[in-house]
Amino acid sequence: MRQIILLTLLIFVHMSYSQTVNPDISETIIALEKAALERWNQGDPSGYLELSAGDVTYFDPSLEQRLDGLDRLREYYRPVEGLVNVSGYEMVNPEVTATQNMAVLTFNLHSFTAGNVSKWNCTEVYRLEPDGQWKIVHTHWSSFIKP
Repeated sequence: MRQIILLTLLIFVHMSYSQTVNPDISETIIALEKAALERWNQGDPSGYLELSAGDVTYFDPSLEQRLDGLDRLREYYRPVEGLVNVSGYEMVNPEVTATQNMAVLTFNLHSFTAGNVSKWNCTEVYRLEPDGQWKIVHTHWSSFIKP
């Protein structure tokens, strides 16, 4: 009986702690993502590269298979350096679900270029590293095409 009471108490403490930590984590994750997006929009993919962990995995619509590792992601981004020029963007419905060590950010992205709007869906999985920095360990982009 004591074990059940102790376990229940620990669960409630954990839930309370998670609820007080999550708003700060959400703000941090969204700020990191926006900073990387702003650099990307000016043709600089290094914001995302600096934010990605060495063991990052990556999907987007142009890939047939998952891309594994920071070196492969760096190679993949190299041809677009200096070519992306987005005049503005809107991060729509950002949502962060987090624990103390992991956070999942989902959002819709509307990118504005020369009178056009590109719409994307994004999922980013962040991990809190031992040095206290949040790093992306998985990215999944999909384009939104209205049926």
